[in-house]
Amino acid sequence: MSPIDGVDRRNLLRGGVTAAALAALGPLDALGARTAGAAPLAKLPASPDYGPLHPVRDATTGLELLRLPRGFEYLSYGWTGDVMSDGIPTPGAHDGMAAFRRGDGKISLVRNHERGGYTGAFTTPAYNPAATGGTTTLVFDPDAGAFTDSWASLSGTIRNCAGGPTPWGTWLTCEETTELGPDGTRHGYVFEVPHTGKGDPRPLRQMGRFSHEAVAVDPATGIVYLTEDATPSGLYRYLPTVPGELAAGGVLQMLVIPTADSSSYSTYTDGTGTEYRDLTWVTIDNPDYAPGEVRPALQGAASGGAVFRRLEGAWYGNERIYIVSTSGGPAGQGQVFEYDPAAERMRVLFASPDAAVLNNPDNICVSPRGGIVLCEDGSSGEYLHGLTTDGVIFPFALNQVVIPTGGVPGKTVAAGDYSGSEWCGSTFDPRNGNWLFVNVQSPGITFAITGPWRTGSL
Repeated sequence: MSPIDGVDRRNLLRGGVTAAALAALGPLDALGARTAGAAPLAKLPASPDYGPLHPVRDATTGLELLRLPRGFEYLSYGWTGDVMSDGIPTPGAHDGMAAFRRGDGKISLVRNHERGGYTGAFTTPAYNPAATGGTTTLVFDPDAGAFTDSWASLSGTIRNCAGGPTPWGTWLTCEETTELGPDGTRHGYVFEVPHTGKGDPRPLRQMGRFSHEAVAVDPATGIVYLTEDATPSGLYRYLPTVPGELAAGGVLQMLVIPTADSSSYSTYTDGTGTEYRDLTWVTIDNPDYAPGEVRPALQGAASGGAVFRRLEGAWYGNERIYIVSTSGGPAGQGQVFEYDPAAERMRVLFASPDAAVLNNPDNICVSPRGGIVLCEDGSSGEYLHGLTTDGVIFPFALNQVVIPTGGVPGKTVAAGDYSGSEWCGSTFDPRNGNWLFVNVQSPGITFAITGPWRTGSL
């Protein structure tokens, strides 16, 4: 039975799962089997592979800013206010980020800054010279374990939240807003930033104007999948006229989960294991909508497009697109969707049964070894979560950023407890996966983490 392979499929895994059955499943299937319809799970105190979390000193400052499993270490860089190689102070509100291989063996990181307000762009080129958001670019030497360079790469935007890397070596930075600037400038667009230099201040208008969150590009087709941080929101795809040349134009479409009466399907409360088949897409006729006109999600829903609750993170990996709904699922604590673009199928890979298990995930990435990292943006205890090789969710890192009275020598960040700040921008070293880069949004710090990844699922 299409739209969803029978509503009863939502309860398919509720009857209990034996150890033998779990052993026969892949790691992500096992995750669904363990959690679908289960009573609230106690969060594992530690990874079965990597072990419990312990305070670890930052190699840069000597402060115990993170808790990690034994054997892992890290350094910090690019704190808010740090002067970059181009002489510009590092903007705050670090957010989405991606890593790119460079020709010299080093790694480029393009990093978002989710800043609002209209007190002036921090660099040129600038889309709106009054707007304060944008991106910065960092260079990391993985052999030396050191950052070597940094510069401002785009500004004049607002609330650059997430985005995503492209197979052709650019970062798509997304404005999570549809506000108008004081001069009437429209915001709510996607911009393209090469990892080697400065970004293009011209918005990719045909990719839609809405509260963009993240993008993921299928390298087999060049199709760009886009999420929207709103409720109701849509899952979109952009069909470029010329793959790899997004500015040449294209068509924006919204996902349709078929229903018997062709009405819009709501995924809001779907739990782990829910499957969606025979998926189609509906074209958004007015993607760059003006104030007073109907926004894209409502255009799509009126034509049968499916609606979601606050779609945020998105990432391509394992030949799949992984998508996060921050507040979806039966408990309202988050869903992770897995979309197969070749088969036009999707499923709820994981829906958090309780805040103690996973509390409002946001950004997501996939390691080169196939494991998933979820950045938590919850109400208490900010964790990075991973999935074990047999499908159990576990805490990998804990934010313990506390700046002591008097501050940190050489830093402008004020003293205070920042342990409640969200994780953002997780991304692995694309060369060999030996480094995980991730941000803590406030006070604004980028971390490079390394250790025995291959002993566990990440």
